[in-house]
Amino acid sequence: MFGIPGKQAVTLTPKAVAHIKKLMEGNGHAGLRLGVKKGGCAGMEYTMEYVSDVDTHDEVVEQDGACVMIAPMAQMFLFGTEIDYETSLLESGFKFKNPNVTEACGCGESIKFEGM
Repeated sequence: MFGIPGKQAVTLTPKAVAHIKKLMEGNGHAGLRLGVKKGGCAGMEYTMEYVSDVDTHDEVVEQDGACVMIAPMAQMFLFGTEIDYETSLLESGFKFKNPNVTEACGCGESIKFEGM
């Protein structure tokens, strides 16, 4: 919906691709749906959920066998985002490098966009 022809809405690092493929294969899901919702100390939070079917309104990003769907209301907020997967001694999880974010809370769980 908000894309540029020939450019994917989001990009995935090799680590994110590997982890998404692992989740897809291990659980028999079609992929992960990304979204945003109101919440957190900065105002918005990312959401991720397993999906079995692609919604006709989702923006579908397929990269090296990994499939990510972007919910319609989140597309304008996520365009241009790079998704990584990081593992450290204390935690592991997806990390979003989103050029649309104007503020983020100290815990890294919530974000704010321009005009929100």
